[in-house]
Amino acid sequence: MTIRISIDCMGGDHGPAVTVAAAVSFVKRTEDVQMILVGQENIIRSELKKLKFDHHSRFPFISIVHASEVVTMEDPLEVALRRKKDSSMRVAINQIKDEQADVCVSAGNTGALMAISRYVLKTLPNVDRPAICSILPNQKNKPTYMLDLGANVDCEPRHLQQFAIMAAALFSAVEGTAMPTVGLLNVGEEDIKGNDVVKKTAQLLRDEHAKGVINFYGNVEGNDIFAGTTDIVVCDGFVGNVTLKAAEGLGRFVKTVLNAEFKRNFITMLGALIARSALKAVGSRLNPSNYNGGSLLGLRGLVIKSHGGADAYSFEWAIQRAYDAAKNGVLEHIASAMNELVAQPVSESVAGAIDVSSETPLGETGTS
Repeated sequence: MTIRISIDCMGGDHGPAVTVAAAVSFVKRTEDVQMILVGQENIIRSELKKLKFDHHSRFPFISIVHASEVVTMEDPLEVALRRKKDSSMRVAINQIKDEQADVCVSAGNTGALMAISRYVLKTLPNVDRPAICSILPNQKNKPTYMLDLGANVDCEPRHLQQFAIMAAALFSAVEGTAMPTVGLLNVGEEDIKGNDVVKKTAQLLRDEHAKGVINFYGNVEGNDIFAGTTDIVVCDGFVGNVTLKAAEGLGRFVKTVLNAEFKRNFITMLGALIARSALKAVGSRLNPSNYNGGSLLGLRGLVIKSHGGADAYSFEWAIQRAYDAAKNGVLEHIASAMNELVAQPVSESVAGAIDVSSETPLGETGTS
């Protein structure tokens, strides 16, 4: 089975210089893939020529779809969604709708990507809001899947319940774990801790655990994310995005401090030389580029969001995430899991957790 991946080549801070190079590199090392490069054709062809790939033996596995407009990182949602209908982002997502691609990858404006994806592809049955799920490293040398990371800054308990079920389906499909553990991010492990939304969400997840739908571990705290206490950590987009950005900032801070200290004098430089292999291994495990690529869960199609400032190496990891998601039938797994989520009578303790009058305007989508 050939996996067809559409690439928003114009998105992100660096555009085609990064996206085309990453796509070419991935095609060279992957047999069963077809790349659809979407964007301004003359620029894409120029990049392919620079890479000397325009006459490469695997060139037939790359096609170009022209798009005349570009969604910038500063574009308001209204502009991206209503005015730029021939943007590389929208045309790339349309490839999924038109069944020309199995998955789309973009490093463009997060809010625009979520809004356009939701408008074009729509959400799966029983999904109120899509969520962004990404991978973080942990001390067990295994992945921790965390969501939401910025799509929904204000959530109801039922939204977090849906996020948990979708993430469990994603983890199961990609990592091969039948019943991954799910933790609910809170300010303490005790059931009495947290605000009303978290408490009501915990009850909903305990109900799902009792029915055998998910493997709910219980409340987890911030330190549990990198300890690998659970396979999945669920929270709203506000908390998730702040946590993600704080972790990225801490990583850069630690790297800066280590570099400065190891270069402080001859002795410390000698120590760095002796520890070089260990430092290289640590750098590889903690390199955020290796974890680039967040899945937009809950849509009727697979969309992967790359970090806007990604270099070619990092963007190629986002392509890898897209390939793995399509290869492992993530969409089918999530759709099946959500189909099992049917209305059930709830106890008085969670009666207020479901607000049927709540709506999700496109303008509420977060930007990370």
